[in-house]
Amino acid sequence: MSVGVSEDVPNGGGPPKGNKQGERRVVANVLRGSIGNLIEWYDWYAYTAFSIYFASSFFPKNDPTAELLNTAAVFAVGFLMRPLGGWMLGRYADRYGRRAALTLSVTLMAVGSLIIAITPSYTTIGLAAPALLVAARLLQGLSVGGEYATSATYLSEVASPGKRGFYSSFQYVTLTAGQLLALGVQIVLQQVLTDEQMHSWGWRIAFVIGAAGAVVVMWLRRSMDESESFKKVAQSEDGKAPQRGTLRALLQHPKECLLVVGLTLGGTVAFYTYTTYLQKFMVNTSGISKQNAAWINFLALVVFVVIQPLAGKLSDRIGRRPLLLFFGVCGTLGTVPLLTALAGTNSPVGAFFLMLAGLVIVTGYTSINAIVKAELFPTNIRALGVGLPYALTVAIFGGSSEFVALWLKQAGMESVYFYYVAGCVLVSLVVYGSMRETSKSSPLEESSFR
Repeated sequence: MSVGVSEDVPNGGGPPKGNKQGERRVVANVLRGSIGNLIEWYDWYAYTAFSIYFASSFFPKNDPTAELLNTAAVFAVGFLMRPLGGWMLGRYADRYGRRAALTLSVTLMAVGSLIIAITPSYTTIGLAAPALLVAARLLQGLSVGGEYATSATYLSEVASPGKRGFYSSFQYVTLTAGQLLALGVQIVLQQVLTDEQMHSWGWRIAFVIGAAGAVVVMWLRRSMDESESFKKVAQSEDGKAPQRGTLRALLQHPKECLLVVGLTLGGTVAFYTYTTYLQKFMVNTSGISKQNAAWINFLALVVFVVIQPLAGKLSDRIGRRPLLLFFGVCGTLGTVPLLTALAGTNSPVGAFFLMLAGLVIVTGYTSINAIVKAELFPTNIRALGVGLPYALTVAIFGGSSEFVALWLKQAGMESVYFYYVAGCVLVSLVVYGSMRETSKSSPLEESSFR
């Protein structure tokens, strides 16, 4: 049996309308949750940003593409843990609270980053080096699998009615800001260290920073308010109340689970293509220097961060579906021309605007995907419902996107990947065209206006 709207508190855990003190409390909780999200994703993306430097430390030296292919394979392996993390931490969040799950996820991330930072090179310990790298990424994958679901759930539940799109967009603001921070650290280190020092030991600094930041976040998250929606369900639970965070309860929502898969498929492939993979694409295909590629990524992602809350706020006015349709149509028709043009240019300015065009398109998905998924499920199963089907889809398609791209390049068929991305977006477009407008009818909104 699903949770009825009567089990949610008024305003879905947000402040009463016109209550300025309540609104400030919402902002404080969003900020504390978002800072933790930023550090977790910094740790996750530091791997991608610095793989061009540490690839030769963990694997036998061969050729640059082969080394990157090995690190991409480990990147994909980390994604395999995300469904397990989505299940374990989603269940934990639905049973014991959003705050507890968020604290646990950042602890796992800190341990993974520390392992990468201190693991000796392949020339020193042989096969133990890539084995420890894989173990670290498995821990980080477990962490990120739970972080996304719990963060999306928490932000949606503490947000004010009518502002859920705006506040929940900060998940991708801080997610991308984490990537920006990783790139920023990379740029600073490139300025103060030589290329030889970066390959030898400089890359380790980034992971030390990530581990230290995660420890600070552990303390911050302990001071966050628990979601009122969760507390209300937990306090009212008795022998007749629905189970929280169980697969049995989740299976009572098969349509919603399939919607999450369809919503995510095109978005995750496009997101990882236009963010994490493009830096390698510019270096390996376009012939742009590592330093210029880092700056292009950094500046384009700054703009991307700024437009997330603008798009989220727009969705509060016109609905979520129009933005998803924008992403679906433009992503299907524009991906091949954009990537083809980027492959044929070595101009940093041209590459910047091409990357930015792709990121503007992806914003139609990233700015609102968290709230759309949260709006599909009742409180007792929300974190698990958002997390598990999302993580499965990301693990299969998002996590493998870089590996597929590099494999096709090595096989001399790089342009095939452009059509692959467009095809994935087309599948999601079909879903966007057939789904309902979630902002008008969801457990969150129904509870807000009882």
